[in-house]
Amino acid sequence: MAPRVLISDKLSDAAVQIFKDRGIDVDFQPDLGKDKDKLAEVIGQYDGLAIRSATKVTPTILENATNLKVIGRAGIGTDNIDKEAASKKGVIVMNTPFGNMITTAEHAIAMMFACARQIPEASASTHAGKWEKSKFMGVELTGKTLGVIGAGNIGGIVCDRARGLKMKVIAYDPFLGEEKAKQMQVEKVDLDDLLKRADFITLHVPLTDQTKNILSAENLAKTKKGVRIINCARGGLVDEAALAELLKSGHVAGAAFDVFSEEPARENPLFGLPNVVCTPHLGAATTEAQENVALQVAEQMANYLLTGAVENALNMPSVTAEEAKIMGPWIKLSDHLGSFIGQMTDEPIKAINILYDGAVSEMNLEALNCSVIAGIMKRANPDVNMVSAPLIAKERGIKISTTNQAKSGAFDGYVKVTVVTDSRERSIAGTVFSDGKPRFIQIKGINIDAEIGEHMIYTTNEDVPGIIGTLGMTLGQNNVNIANFTLGRSVAKGEAIALLYVDEPVPADVVKKLHDTGMFRQVKPLQFDVA
Repeated sequence: MAPRVLISDKLSDAAVQIFKDRGIDVDFQPDLGKDKDKLAEVIGQYDGLAIRSATKVTPTILENATNLKVIGRAGIGTDNIDKEAASKKGVIVMNTPFGNMITTAEHAIAMMFACARQIPEASASTHAGKWEKSKFMGVELTGKTLGVIGAGNIGGIVCDRARGLKMKVIAYDPFLGEEKAKQMQVEKVDLDDLLKRADFITLHVPLTDQTKNILSAENLAKTKKGVRIINCARGGLVDEAALAELLKSGHVAGAAFDVFSEEPARENPLFGLPNVVCTPHLGAATTEAQENVALQVAEQMANYLLTGAVENALNMPSVTAEEAKIMGPWIKLSDHLGSFIGQMTDEPIKAINILYDGAVSEMNLEALNCSVIAGIMKRANPDVNMVSAPLIAKERGIKISTTNQAKSGAFDGYVKVTVVTDSRERSIAGTVFSDGKPRFIQIKGINIDAEIGEHMIYTTNEDVPGIIGTLGMTLGQNNVNIANFTLGRSVAKGEAIALLYVDEPVPADVVKKLHDTGMFRQVKPLQFDVA
């Protein structure tokens, strides 16, 4: 029986035809995604679901998806898919990470021009029969300083286009190395320097805990008087109310927004201001981009449903069905090792060195490498996957090296990951026990045996009495339950570490209380995807 695919959003006829040509039974209902009740009612009939942004794949939808094997998102953003619920259900989530990069970058440049020359307002005035030539005095882009927040795929294209416009480009991106910045011909700066110097600021980062409200009221106040701000990335990166006040005061000369903290945006503090250009999330809205991502997602889904090949998956490694049975726990371990280092590292990474020892050295190391790199990069880009992670690392000038060796110790096999930055090296090792559970076995050269949980807290300190008591008492007094507690030290009275597995995230105020005891050199809450 042929696989069945439901297309619940608008997709091109050519994409529909790809499914048909591959022998897949396709049901094209482009408005069904707007009716969540009807979608939940019928989803159990399908093996695949192809969507854009209108369809919301909720836990309720997935509960009813008794036959669903793959969700394909024609585009990069997957905020409309509950990926954790999909993973638990065993449903692969795919996206098309590179189909609309140029389109989105071009929209940012267009918005910059529109803001600089007040084009929308001047157009409306002229349409109204007015001739207010002196009212719309603009500024040139040539010679101005463009501050780019996020110099990855889309941000990198914006940098290139801006240099073509003879702008001076400065970039803030914690994961952009100096060598890569030189190749891009941009000046790498910290955020405060960018805010102080930029005539235009454009954002090209995903919405994460680290980037949310990155242009807060406090940071907006640090900007150069007369700055113009462009956001074609994600709503929630800018404090819109604070920006509105600075626009009214004249500190900010203009803004151009394609995305908003709440969408669809019916009301917003920026609406109605004369020096603001707004568009309804059009970053990927070109014929070419829509066609590219539609064709790409159709090919990917067809390949998986017919051959089992996995491409651009966000929640599954790119390995064969035979390899997955053996490698699954090792792929999860590799992701955890990368995630630990990614969460601990705030400076640009120059190199990632991965050592495979014993039995694991005979496995598909390319897939394991991808899992390690994806784990490291996820902090900067939650949508990164095992396919795109190595490409992103390469674009950022990160050198990847792999070493495999015969069994050298007590474990049948283990993986050790070392990351190199300008100021330090950081390493962590882990193995998979006979029960299939990944474990951390060494951090910073200190041996441990730590179970990995969803919520953890890591501390470093001098090996002195009272550490265990302080940790237990502080967490207990703040109602944080400890599931597992692991200690390690280099030598007596030397450096020591603790890794605690707790039942819920450790609140920021509890982390501060531990810091304030003066007993710890470092206190870091961590989170791992253990689903």
